[in-house]
Amino acid sequence: MPRLGKLLGLIILAAAIGAGILAVNFYWLAPTEVFAPPRTLTIEPGQSFREVARALSAAGVVRSGTAMLLYGEATGDARRIKPGDYAFRGGERIPDVMRHLVAGDFIVVTIVIPEGLTVHQIAERLSAAGLVCQTEFEDAALHGAVVRALGLMPLGAEGYLFPATYKFSPRATIDGILVAMLTRFYRVLTPAVEERMFDLGLTARSTVTMASIIEKEAKAPGERGLIAGVFYNRLRIGMPLQSDPTAEYSLDGAGTAAAAVRTPSAFNTYERAGLPPGPIANPGLSSIEAALYPAPSGYLYFVARDDGTHVFSKTFDEHKRAIAALKRTAERAPAQRQPGAEHRAN
Repeated sequence: MPRLGKLLGLIILAAAIGAGILAVNFYWLAPTEVFAPPRTLTIEPGQSFREVARALSAAGVVRSGTAMLLYGEATGDARRIKPGDYAFRGGERIPDVMRHLVAGDFIVVTIVIPEGLTVHQIAERLSAAGLVCQTEFEDAALHGAVVRALGLMPLGAEGYLFPATYKFSPRATIDGILVAMLTRFYRVLTPAVEERMFDLGLTARSTVTMASIIEKEAKAPGERGLIAGVFYNRLRIGMPLQSDPTAEYSLDGAGTAAAAVRTPSAFNTYERAGLPPGPIANPGLSSIEAALYPAPSGYLYFVARDDGTHVFSKTFDEHKRAIAALKRTAERAPAQRQPGAEHRAN
């Protein structure tokens, strides 16, 4: 009978060990399903590992929060995880998930680059997000190895940093960030786009230069094509573009539009006919498309209304009448007037 009791104890012990092995295989070693799209989770500074394990389980990233907690405590990794934003694609085991949390593999910094920013302004945003040193990024974007390798000298990557929402690791390098932005731009240069540039007699730089001027001038999206048409009409007859943003570009925001147009500069299209030597901002897709497909018209002039839309004119006399009409309207409603509207009378 004692022998039977001992045998029964061994059987129970073996069963317990087997159950433990199965539990480990299922909760620790069995991968979860693959997620599409990836599931995101934010770990806040100071958040307890118990809360993290519970959140991972609720999101389906691990099969069991308890198993995750036990694994973290057993390995000591529970005290080494890094706060931040993580994206999990699924199909992983608890050791895999824990390795990501400890290494910070999926920490991302989301940065929005709107249309029309300059390299200087993009550098400011990236610096504010803690990703780069502003001056180092500007130097790399204008003179660095990446832009030299792509043949973008002597003016650098101005105009080619594609506006979009980006997600970068906090350990991202300046060259890595530049490559990501430039890659997005070059995806726009499809064979159809290159064929259209060839038909118009444009290079990539002249296309982006025109698009950057359109981006800075057009406040109403529906007017991009018309504004592009005005500038192409002026180029066709050798008339200066007379675009305030091109003159302001040399001052880098340090002066007024009125001062900018009187300041000699290679970018001052009041003084020089033709396109400026390079882009004055980083345009979005809509402005690039407007540069490639301008709206046909006989317009040579436009002047801004207070709401950002424009009055377009074919002759200088029409243009002067439009300016006078807008001034009368502004005088009747001085509180709504936007200073400088009458100056944007290209």
